[in-house]
Amino acid sequence: MAAHLTKPVDTLVRGVSPVLEVPFHSDGALDPDGFTTVVDRVLATGVGSLMFPGFASEFHKLEPDERELLTGLLLQRTRPRPDVAAIVSVPDHATRSAVRQALRAAELGADALNLLPPHFLAPSRDAVSAHLREVLAAVDPLPVVVQYAPAQTGTALDAPTLHRLAADHPNLRWVKVESAPPGRLIAALAAGPRPLPSLVGYAGLQLPDALRRGAVGVQPGCSFTELYTGIWELWERGDEAGAVALHTRMLPYLSYWMQNVELIIAVEKEISVRRGWFASAHCRAPGYRLDGEELGMIDRFCAEFAPLLPELAR
Repeated sequence: MAAHLTKPVDTLVRGVSPVLEVPFHSDGALDPDGFTTVVDRVLATGVGSLMFPGFASEFHKLEPDERELLTGLLLQRTRPRPDVAAIVSVPDHATRSAVRQALRAAELGADALNLLPPHFLAPSRDAVSAHLREVLAAVDPLPVVVQYAPAQTGTALDAPTLHRLAADHPNLRWVKVESAPPGRLIAALAAGPRPLPSLVGYAGLQLPDALRRGAVGVQPGCSFTELYTGIWELWERGDEAGAVALHTRMLPYLSYWMQNVELIIAVEKEISVRRGWFASAHCRAPGYRLDGEELGMIDRFCAEFAPLLPELAR
């Protein structure tokens, strides 16, 4: 568990931290070469961190050996680089399995972990807290993000619970906030006795508000990372109006696509195919099948933002 000791992880896990998608061939077989292309293209945008596997990675449709293979491919690319942190997600429900996977990720060289709380069959808040505590203790001092995605999981957490966890486990360093709206929880986490920085998720739908309330970054999907880095760079330069203007241009698309997580997964893969990252936009079943109007929306998105997405501008 020494990888994080050699990198300024707290500095790297801020700004835009994309969640990597997983390409499949048209028959549903894994496309590892396509995945390494995704990693390389995302790293080329200059982000300081990236995460795998998340909802955007269709983690719930991956076989254990596929997940291990792709994690290894990611870490091969990031271990030698002092300028980027690899966040390996642990979405396993059983505490025993989550501890084992977290330790394995640390052994492979993860710079940080993303911990998705257990949610099947609605475990109690105490049970969820006990799960988080056990994993945090097992990997200490490896830095950890706790992902709070109530719409996807039904898990109920609040700022006092998260602050108590952070007080007892200093390696809990960030919370990925995907509640709707996220702003109040972000502000409450930032205002605690030991402020907890937040990364806003949910495709950055509420990104300007989240940044105003203290979020230190965003974790969107990866197929149009450059748009999010554009927003972040404008915001960091003090050009709030420019950042909001770019975000506002994205909103009609994001607000439609984020009606369903499987929908935005399918959209992002279609965009990546158009960028030449891999050959097939296949999503493993059960998934979302785009119709003609939705493909037309992607056409309009690609035409509008081609100047900011290099392969589309050719």
